[in-house]
Amino acid sequence: MRKLTKKKLGYGLPLMALAFILSGCGDQYTAKHEPQQKQAAAVEQTAMKTYEPPSMEKVPEGPLGDSIKLGYKIMNETNTALPHNVGNNLACSSCHGGAGTDTTSPLTGVTAVYPAYNPRAGKVLTIEDRINGCFKRSMNGKPLEANSDEMRAMVAYLNYISTDVPIGMKERPWIIKNSMQNAPKPNVANGEKLYQQSCSACHGADGSGTGPTSGPALWGSKSFNIGAGMGRISTAAGYIQRNMPLGEMGGVKQGTLNDQQAADLAGFILSQQRPDFAEKTNDWPKGDAPADVPYELKSSKK
Repeated sequence: MRKLTKKKLGYGLPLMALAFILSGCGDQYTAKHEPQQKQAAAVEQTAMKTYEPPSMEKVPEGPLGDSIKLGYKIMNETNTALPHNVGNNLACSSCHGGAGTDTTSPLTGVTAVYPAYNPRAGKVLTIEDRINGCFKRSMNGKPLEANSDEMRAMVAYLNYISTDVPIGMKERPWIIKNSMQNAPKPNVANGEKLYQQSCSACHGADGSGTGPTSGPALWGSKSFNIGAGMGRISTAAGYIQRNMPLGEMGGVKQGTLNDQQAADLAGFILSQQRPDFAEKTNDWPKGDAPADVPYELKSSKK
């Protein structure tokens, strides 16, 4: 018995040594190739200047495909598909045209950049958190249950239009942000004139809109609340200047408004009544709020 035990120990020592050597080789391989892998990922991200998402015609058959299609439907028909979660007459496509695939405010590749830190929340958000933020603010409604079929469908759709975008990508080069930094002081009276001239045909003279995707409500009870991103003049003016009007209206063509005109329109629209947001004072808890936040914050009183 003793001899047998000694034999086992004898075999064990070389095996342990071999394992140690192989372990060392593995560490050397990792150390040697990690920079190459990181460099390759960086090159891949840098090279991706444009991105074309797969079409809905290529959605796979089966349960996953059904979920993607439901997500697509929710994006375009949010207010009617989820009436218990939406408190206005808007859809995701009201801002993110083409269910997030056109150039107005693209969502292509969005799931590759989440989780991500969000200054307004003061913490890292998942894609589900971000979706529910829109439901509470832009939709003036209630959040979806995290494990609901509807939430899973929205994430499945957003994953689908992010196909082949590298996970962990910090910036999406094909995205142009709708933001006008240092927007000029708006002339609300001029903004009203411009609105009636070039916007009212689609959005209504009273701002109540003609439909979630044909002409979304811009103010009033059926529009986004004060806590929405579009409630800031830098965002609204930037969005208007880049995207509005979608066709020539009142002698104005898309992309021809100057900074002052876009700011005037945004100022007029945001001067109108809209729903409140009860949690707004908790935004930007670390005190790094942009200057154009249109409400008081707890962090600013510290």
